[in-house]
Amino acid sequence: MTATRIPDKFHFKIGEVSRILGVKPYVLRFWETEFRITPAKNQSRHRVYKRQDVETLLEIKHLLYEERFTIEGARVKLKERLKDHQRQLKLALTENPHRAALRQVKKDLVRIKAILE
Repeated sequence: MTATRIPDKFHFKIGEVSRILGVKPYVLRFWETEFRITPAKNQSRHRVYKRQDVETLLEIKHLLYEERFTIEGARVKLKERLKDHQRQLKLALTENPHRAALRQVKKDLVRIKAILE
């Protein structure tokens, strides 16, 4: 996948996302419906994309334009990648060897705080 640099900010207007991805705004609106991406609306009712939305849209563009998936194929691939990502996050949380030690440190700090009060 081509490394596209996303500006260091949290929210993006549709024009900004259009320039980052190199596609027209109507393409982004179409992808919103096809891939269930729902950008927030600001007070003036303009679309505001989160950084995660932009990352997802970049992945969609990669799947459609570079890997040549159909819309349906890209939708399935995106779901698979999301499941894999969630599985990896779950493993990372459960396999943390320092978790028990951190719990004990927290308990000790709570006891120390109670003594000091």
